[in-house]
Amino acid sequence: MSDRKKVVVFDYGFGNVRSAERALAHVGADVEITRDYDRAMTADGLLVPGVGAFDACMKGLRAARGDWIVGRRLSGGRPVMGICVGMQILFERGIEHGVETEGLDEWPGTVEPLKAPVVPHMGWNTVTPAADSRLFAGLDADTRYYFVHSYAVREWGFEITADHIRPPQVTWATHGESFIAAVENGPLCATQFHPEKSGDAGAQLLTNWLATL
Repeated sequence: MSDRKKVVVFDYGFGNVRSAERALAHVGADVEITRDYDRAMTADGLLVPGVGAFDACMKGLRAARGDWIVGRRLSGGRPVMGICVGMQILFERGIEHGVETEGLDEWPGTVEPLKAPVVPHMGWNTVTPAADSRLFAGLDADTRYYFVHSYAVREWGFEITADHIRPPQVTWATHGESFIAAVENGPLCATQFHPEKSGDAGAQLLTNWLATL
């Protein structure tokens, strides 16, 4: 039997699934692109990509029952990773062009227009990882990752109500202002940047993620 981790890239019509598939296969995962419920539920890891508008992504995800799949996986402690808008929809809500849309509400926070001299934020940027991050293990502080986005979450308001619960690890980046670049929260993690487009750095991050599955 193969000891390669099985990862499903969830295909709901709003993500560059082929790039994600290639990047995961490159670092040794057994990858499948599908929206099949059983395969998405039983895989070692589920990756949720996302491009475009928050509202359209949420509609596509719900049409494919992805919201239910993500919730069921997380309730069972099964890993899920979101990328770009796939990260944004994990927050409470998004506001684009005056349209407010409910997200999956796994984390409190609002996805809002990024306030910067140049938008979209497109290109390579450093990040400030959480001190005990597993995703960024082995990556230097000056490592750059590839971003393409015009919206972001600028505030982190997660409250820990019990001493035995480990707080989420939040990684930040700056483009005009500080915004959340990644979150690690038990089985759920996400990046605002694109690891599949971030060269060796992205490959190391995906390798680190596979090691947690």
